[in-house]
Amino acid sequence: MLAEIMKDRNLKIIFGLLSTLLFIGLLYKLTKVPGGMILPGYFLGGIILIGVIMISLIVAAISKQIFRSFSFLTLFAITSTIAFIGFHYYLYSPTLKIIVPNGYTGTINLVLSNADDNVLTVDSNGIGYLNKWTFEKTYSKPIVQQIDGQNLDSNCVGFNPSTFWGYSKFCCVNGKTIKSLSFELERKNDGGQNQFRAKGFSQYVDTKKLY
Repeated sequence: MLAEIMKDRNLKIIFGLLSTLLFIGLLYKLTKVPGGMILPGYFLGGIILIGVIMISLIVAAISKQIFRSFSFLTLFAITSTIAFIGFHYYLYSPTLKIIVPNGYTGTINLVLSNADDNVLTVDSNGIGYLNKWTFEKTYSKPIVQQIDGQNLDSNCVGFNPSTFWGYSKFCCVNGKTIKSLSFELERKNDGGQNQFRAKGFSQYVDTKKLY
């Protein structure tokens, strides 16, 4: 009996700490998630997080009927840890390292590709290629450098304050749809402020690489 109590206590401490750390990490990630048309990303993500916690409570309550030797808090800590890990993966976004030609300014377009590997060294038209997984998971601001190694992160202009990547879809080229993620590199208006300006690029895309 004492051994079971100690086991329950140890599991409660271990998974309680893990779930707490994962929860804090999720709160931080939600501040980086892009928003929708109206609502900010952290609000939408917060609603999902509340749903995840509620589901964890329900699963823990059901599990308590099966694993009677464990306390409800221990089971909740375990289920919430598993759920938070899954939510972390759902929110994961790779930080891409994009290489541009020396002196390049204008739009960077990363096109959805059928290739297994990403092509992040863009051509003279600012076009690179992403595999399906990377295309669907990417929302965080990339690292951008010239071929000579000069860092251009401060020159990057996102789609809007809450969403860095712009999304475009063109139909059709050789019967295929072009989907791309884009941002601007050092584009300025007359007032000297950075500005996002999407432009046509479909004529420069390698159609053999289209997804």
